[in-house]
Amino acid sequence: MADLMTGLHRTHYCGEVEGVGNEVTVGGFVQRVRDKGGLIFIDLRDRTGIVQLVFDDTTDAEVFAKAKTVKSEFVLMAKGLLRQRESVNTEIKTGSVEILVNDLRILSKAQTPPFEISDNTNVNEELRLKYRYLDLRRKTLQDNLIRRSKIAKVTRDYFYENGFIEIETPMMMKSTPEGARDYLVPSRIHTGKFYALPQSPQIYKQLLMISGFDRYIQLARCFRDEDLRADRQPEFTQIDMEMSFVEVEDILAMGEGLVKRLMKEVMGMEVETPLPRLKYNDAMAMYGSDKPDIRFGMTITDISDIVENSGFSVFSGAVAAGGSVRGIVAKNAAGTLTRKEIDKLTEFVKGIGAKGLAYIRWVDDAPSCSFSKFMVEGELERIMERLGCEKGDVALIVADKNKVTLPTLGALRLKVAKQLDIIPEGFCFLWITDFPFFEYNDETGHWDAMHHPFTMPNDECLPYLESDPEKVFAKAYDLVLNGIELCSGSIRITDSELQEKMFKALGLTNEEIEAKFGFLVNAYKYAAPPHGGMGIGLDRLSMLLCGADSLRDVTAFPKVKDASEVMSECPSTVDEAQLRELHIRTEEE
Repeated sequence: MADLMTGLHRTHYCGEVEGVGNEVTVGGFVQRVRDKGGLIFIDLRDRTGIVQLVFDDTTDAEVFAKAKTVKSEFVLMAKGLLRQRESVNTEIKTGSVEILVNDLRILSKAQTPPFEISDNTNVNEELRLKYRYLDLRRKTLQDNLIRRSKIAKVTRDYFYENGFIEIETPMMMKSTPEGARDYLVPSRIHTGKFYALPQSPQIYKQLLMISGFDRYIQLARCFRDEDLRADRQPEFTQIDMEMSFVEVEDILAMGEGLVKRLMKEVMGMEVETPLPRLKYNDAMAMYGSDKPDIRFGMTITDISDIVENSGFSVFSGAVAAGGSVRGIVAKNAAGTLTRKEIDKLTEFVKGIGAKGLAYIRWVDDAPSCSFSKFMVEGELERIMERLGCEKGDVALIVADKNKVTLPTLGALRLKVAKQLDIIPEGFCFLWITDFPFFEYNDETGHWDAMHHPFTMPNDECLPYLESDPEKVFAKAYDLVLNGIELCSGSIRITDSELQEKMFKALGLTNEEIEAKFGFLVNAYKYAAPPHGGMGIGLDRLSMLLCGADSLRDVTAFPKVKDASEVMSECPSTVDEAQLRELHIRTEEE
């Protein structure tokens, strides 16, 4: 049987023991046992750190015998004298002290774990996720989740101090188009009908503005049935906010205040505001991405005007077809980016939609160029001058339609920078503003809303709503950190007539508008204050501030690539009786 805690009450956490010469009581998991015969050392661990327990020839014989039975991951409580250590351990916070134990309780015994509970473990992730409750005992994961908790607390404190009201919105709602598949919940009572788990609280927070709450905040759980990657989970938390009687500048200022507060209180760093900004079109032209990592250069340069009449048909043909020819330069990279490596980069860009990759590699006295035989005198020199390509550099060039050229070079820029290890440490925030309202869908042949259909267009763009959708830009903005999108937001449409025009510009019929958004459209008929807001990804923010590689490292019980949870083996089948209640039958494919 396990010992009882009777008479023992924890006085200190393991990593926070203090008061040399005083009696202290700690509780935790056994990290390590070192039995030297007449001397036993036990490292006891909790979420604050490790403290060393000591049992020697002065220890009560019964307590010493009990200490001899202790193994890794046992749960103990220990009481004893806090004293100075003879040999200091600089690797832990409490490395200058130890506890000479006079009372030991074994509260719970542990089987041998399937892997060592250590940050240095080399066990594959699938096994660690299967035993996630053990994996979460590791210091790195505990520190990550503690930091995430602090981010949430500081966030709430900041918004409360600025007059925001925290309001919960429904977890089961009407299915509306949000850009990804909904997770659906069948209704037992309403046969054949479904609730949707919220992809975001977007419509509800707009209704709260119509209701007069003025400033809303929520750490909202959101769900999207989409393919997973390192910075995406099917369920996530959004720092969701909305404000009334505001314009874009008011919301950006509120967001920057949060960033400044978080970086100071969580990271101990000062961030200068206002944060830098780039319009969407400029970001795409310079970095090939609407979420660029601007910690390093290697910006994109347009050479279309130089090669539009070139003898190299790949270049001239792209320009003639309405596309462009653009390139990036990897400085001092000729030694690393060999012909073999450039061939690999060529396969990489082909894999993401480009037809190929042209290059200039300058190692010796004269540059080596994949298209030099098509150049007339002086043409290659003008290209290199425009690109800023010098001896020791490698220029990489893509020719195609802009929707291929820019994102291809954006992805290539990141890949090459990682390969060359030129991305510096640190945090670089950036606002992307003035997004296009519409984006053309090649599959459907229609214009879709880039953000959502409630986004307010820029005033000067209103005349182009029906005649030229490509010229319509929105009062929309994203916050980017180190090349990862943290936040998306916009000013909302509050004019019911304008909202109807936007729906029709998106090709929605009156019946579709009524079926999908009828309650919101009707709400606006009763007047609404001007409002807007944004949603910041708490998971992604935590991942970046923790220096983690994946959202799994800042999520207690994450899903894996196929959206399953390895530990609990969900999703799982349910019995036929439950399905019958929901009027559902499953069929084998």
